[in-house]
Amino acid sequence: MSDRAAFLGVGCSATGRRWVGPDAACDRLAETIAQASALPRAVCAVLARAGVMPDQAEAYLSPTLRDQLPDPRSLLDMETAAARFLQAVAQRERIAIFADYDVDGGASAALLICWLREMGLRATLYIPDRIDEGYGPNDAAMAELAATHELIICVDCGTLSHGPIAAAKAADVIVLDHHLGGETLPDALAVVNPNRQDETGDLGHLCAAAVVFLMLVEGNRQLRAVGKTGPDLMSMLDLVALATVADVAPLIGVNRAFVRQGLRVMADRKRVGLRALADIARLDTAPRAHHLGFVLGPRVNAGGRIGAADLGARLLATDDPHEASALAEKLETLNAERREIEAYVRAGALAQAEARGLDGALVWAAQEGWHPGVIGIAAARLKEATDRPAVVIALDGDIGKGSGRSVPGIDLGAAIQRLAHEGLLLKGGGHKMAAGLTVARAQLDTAMARLDELLARQGAADRPVSGLKLDGMLMPGAVTPELIDQLECAGPFGASMRAPRFAFADVAIRSTRSMGESHLRLRFGADQGPTLEAVAFRAFETGLGSFLTALQGRRVHLAGQIEINTWGGRQTPQLRLEDAAAPGAGLE
Repeated sequence: MSDRAAFLGVGCSATGRRWVGPDAACDRLAETIAQASALPRAVCAVLARAGVMPDQAEAYLSPTLRDQLPDPRSLLDMETAAARFLQAVAQRERIAIFADYDVDGGASAALLICWLREMGLRATLYIPDRIDEGYGPNDAAMAELAATHELIICVDCGTLSHGPIAAAKAADVIVLDHHLGGETLPDALAVVNPNRQDETGDLGHLCAAAVVFLMLVEGNRQLRAVGKTGPDLMSMLDLVALATVADVAPLIGVNRAFVRQGLRVMADRKRVGLRALADIARLDTAPRAHHLGFVLGPRVNAGGRIGAADLGARLLATDDPHEASALAEKLETLNAERREIEAYVRAGALAQAEARGLDGALVWAAQEGWHPGVIGIAAARLKEATDRPAVVIALDGDIGKGSGRSVPGIDLGAAIQRLAHEGLLLKGGGHKMAAGLTVARAQLDTAMARLDELLARQGAADRPVSGLKLDGMLMPGAVTPELIDQLECAGPFGASMRAPRFAFADVAIRSTRSMGESHLRLRFGADQGPTLEAVAFRAFETGLGSFLTALQGRRVHLAGQIEINTWGGRQTPQLRLEDAAAPGAGLE
């Protein structure tokens, strides 16, 4: 338990959480920023949490690629990769792109396909089937591609693929990846990866699409050096933004600029695939980072999870509006099916983990017949429910394929890689926050016990009681579209930089009404002042809904994120309600 007093005295809220406000140092920095600027105190609080100094505030609120973009040549093998790529273009060679089946892999492939199309070339896209082939290059596919192509580019995969890349000896292979590297690299012409063991790690937060983008930056630079011009890369930043958020890359450094600029590009709706997907998802506002992670990303991923693996990449790369519409409809259908399958696996995994016990460093579940395409999402939900690293494994005969998700400060990818090195896994790898593995059923219990031990050494079993972190208090009348826009400028928000969250103290609930079976909408205000709408999604699944409806007309503390609600062509501020507490109850 923290020595810091609970915010508003809330030691146990309606959802069983302790409210945690800014510490004294953060408060002092926020006040200093406020005195040095004309920014609202709420914005200053968010900047202070990010560690922004007063003289850095203006630049932080307006990140630009001009200031943030690293020199592509700071990455090992980058010049070699770009030069070989341009050679293939100049000589009109046959190019194959081997991509992972998730959003990052699809966006990475789409970047290359779109760039090459503008240069008058078509590339072969190969994405392995999640169930039949599994993650990453395999011997048969690589040998087949090498027999009919002069160059193979592996994106979002390949760093640990020694055998499959050796099987492609008839072609040159370039790897553009971001997953943790091993002690040795495969025998590829170039392996560009900020998480190679011989890299500095300064750019370890990049997703694969960002690495691909940097290679295209270097390619365009090499073209300019000989008096030629490459395609417009700024128009491709929507793909980098989508991949960065969907792959849960930390929103720090250049990633902030990628996402901010990419959202502006996406708002222009010029990429027909994303336009079709946004329309079918009924996204009728300018996209924000939240939409990339929770609206567009899951739909792009749906094909790789339970359908044809290449659907997402094809949607992102197409320039045909008719094809885009057909692909978007197919992905929407698959995403609905994915939700149903995921709910089944998620419920089973949580029940199994609870029966096993939630007091260790790791929570895990494994079962025959679970769909391998949704175990990553189930692991993420298990992690969120338990605040522990989680692994969910789909068993099929003697083999299990698993996916894991971690919590901040715990490097799951390194632990999984250690297990593979020790021979407890058939295959395994990933990065700090997410990893995949293949394990023999006979080794399952031993491997999970060893993984629990490795994660315990990192402190995963000693994490403090989960709390709801808040950036301060607001009055309902202070929530305006202007304030929400200014807070958005402190983003984008996501991994490593949570969205702003505020408390509304001692307010009265004026009215409540249910939305469907599990959601709740309400209106609240302070005394006779302005009121504010709030929406609590899945409130009746957690007990929050019944708590709030019972308090109608009474005083309550509310907490959540402020946002713009678009409905019927109107835009109004609202609170996305996450928690509540009765004043004086659960105090400490």
